[in-house]
Amino acid sequence: MRLSFGAFLLSLVTAPAVASDFTLQWPLDCRLGETCHIQQYVDHLPGPATQDYKCQGLSYSGHKGTDIALPYLSDMQAGVAVRAAAPGVVQGVRNTMPDTYSSQENAELLKGRECGNGVVLRHEGGWETQYCHMKQGSVRVQKGQQIAAGTALGEVGLSGKTQFPHLHLSLRLNGAVVDPFAPEGRPSCDLDTEATPATSLWAEPLPYQPGGFLGAGFSTHVPEFMEIKSGAATRERLTTQSPALVFWAYAFGGQKGDRVRLTISGPKGVFSVHEITLERDQAQFFRASGKRLRSEAWDYGRYTALAVLLRDEEEIDRIEEVVDLR
Repeated sequence: MRLSFGAFLLSLVTAPAVASDFTLQWPLDCRLGETCHIQQYVDHLPGPATQDYKCQGLSYSGHKGTDIALPYLSDMQAGVAVRAAAPGVVQGVRNTMPDTYSSQENAELLKGRECGNGVVLRHEGGWETQYCHMKQGSVRVQKGQQIAAGTALGEVGLSGKTQFPHLHLSLRLNGAVVDPFAPEGRPSCDLDTEATPATSLWAEPLPYQPGGFLGAGFSTHVPEFMEIKSGAATRERLTTQSPALVFWAYAFGGQKGDRVRLTISGPKGVFSVHEITLERDQAQFFRASGKRLRSEAWDYGRYTALAVLLRDEEEIDRIEEVVDLR
């Protein structure tokens, strides 16, 4: 995706940064790994192939920033503040674009405005940060304003070219894109696929999660993906008379060959185990499994479901959900 913003429309490549005292604060009012996650990192490979700073696949071709995503649209609607990652001066703002999923129908309208609503800040030493996809009408700073690190700029939104509510944070030094996780370049993936860059521009170390679960729940049917992404699927109520008992798990960072194992246990023990293999890489996905009601009612009591994400033979993540049927 080409992220542009008024006079800051640039076509750039990732470049190592010189040693600097410049640091970044966490830019969202969310807890990484709990109420938000990093969906994509800066792409370190030229051409169509992609690799993030950990030599993994959490990026896409030409991606020039860090995408910090919220699990559900309902989280965005509740309001999550975007904050300045460093002190600086506001260089530009946009605040009028609607919060809508990008599609073929609105592709022409988004050309040149892929960033959506957002803010550009200029910092000392030639540094610049750009905050994209913010909620319409939420931007609360003005061009020329001097602000401190942590100042609220607005809220996470769904404006511009995006398929999920998130903040796209771009970092540049003298016009060149810099990956804050590997500002001096990353170790060679050919030498050590687990190598970690020696430096980072984050004031506090941030953990790397190569994929994982965003949420899970029970339903009376296999939900549509939009039901899950909106948060509506988490609000369904089940009883002993429900026509089906379906467990779904919502995840990010899926790679071809990953396995999702779904297990459901009831008052009388395990009654459903289903393992699904991903046939392709998927930035976000869900899988579901369950059974239809074959008797007069489900057994009264607690049902526990477990989803496990496996890559090769390694467990990447797991999530558990319970429901009491009455």
